[in-house]
Amino acid sequence: MSKRNLPIGTRDEFGELALKKVQLTSRLQQRFIASGFAPIKTPVLEYRDVFDAMAPTVENAYQFLEESGESLILRPDLTLPVARVMSTTGITPPTKWCYVGDVFRIKKRHSVGYYQITQAGIEIIGYQSQKAERECLLLAAELCRDLGIDDVTLELSDAGFVDTILAELPAVAREPLKQALFNKNLTAYAAQLARIPQNPLTEFLQEWPWLFGDAAAVLAKLPDLPAIQRTAGLLRQTISFLQRNAPELNLTVDLSSQTPQPYYTGLAFRAYAKQSADYLFSGGRYDRLLSSFQQTLQPAVGFSFDVDALSRSLADQPQQAPTLIYFNDQQWTDAQALVQATPNASLCLVDTLREAQMQAQSHGASLINLTQEVAP
Repeated sequence: MSKRNLPIGTRDEFGELALKKVQLTSRLQQRFIASGFAPIKTPVLEYRDVFDAMAPTVENAYQFLEESGESLILRPDLTLPVARVMSTTGITPPTKWCYVGDVFRIKKRHSVGYYQITQAGIEIIGYQSQKAERECLLLAAELCRDLGIDDVTLELSDAGFVDTILAELPAVAREPLKQALFNKNLTAYAAQLARIPQNPLTEFLQEWPWLFGDAAAVLAKLPDLPAIQRTAGLLRQTISFLQRNAPELNLTVDLSSQTPQPYYTGLAFRAYAKQSADYLFSGGRYDRLLSSFQQTLQPAVGFSFDVDALSRSLADQPQQAPTLIYFNDQQWTDAQALVQATPNASLCLVDTLREAQMQAQSHGASLINLTQEVAP
């Protein structure tokens, strides 16, 4: 393989794309910090055991062997490293963290997208109240609004819903039906359903693969089981809260799809916009966050933006024409001050005015000459 080529799923970032991402991540992190979240940074390389709560998803990660024989992994997730920090440092909850970093997830060879994804998000640890979910939802919605991203659809679900339904069915039918449902394999789903004896859930099970869309319509179709109606009640409360406080969101419910991460335990949400095929942000509640690290569990809620998808959803801003500052060795201070005061300006580091003029012309830039030289 040529040294000029990149590994599959990677890319170089430079120019306007790199600038947009730097500005966006800076803006997101500043907003998180202003909202009371403390920045945290974890290493890109972790022990594989940190991600046990993601199994079998972790099989799609880059893995290595340490010299001692321990398995290492390029992090496919940023929440579980935060849980590791909490369990090893003795930090007492409640805590609020914010982060910006890259995660690495290997996709199917012919699928679209990159294996390295930049995320920016928050973690709220130690709060059982629904107020924690609501702070996440409102902060994400407000950021989309501030960035000028309209027509955002927020999809709500519940991580426990599928298993609550399956618990009412024969044990042998549960896993095959779940996999067919998550894979949207309607043929396999129908075949599995045909093996289950008629029961009070039969009519609902027949409609289950299509249980997504308009929130009111979906929730009206739920079976009259106490556990399911409790879930529906919580979803209705969240929907009512968002309709009052973030009315610009298009709200939907999906109770037939897999949650964003295996460790979720309650409310889960994902948002997308018409400008991007990928989710802008996703998150939810995971009250077993520390289960891989210690016996004492902590309630937790969080979300992360996909910075790449978010960048694609932002309208391109008109770029200020570049300006070059030509100067002599006695004018460094003045030249640097002028760069700071002039949008999209930079020092011109050539030795002659003629070279400066040629560089300005080739870059479509205007030229400010601080010297007394006259063009030849």
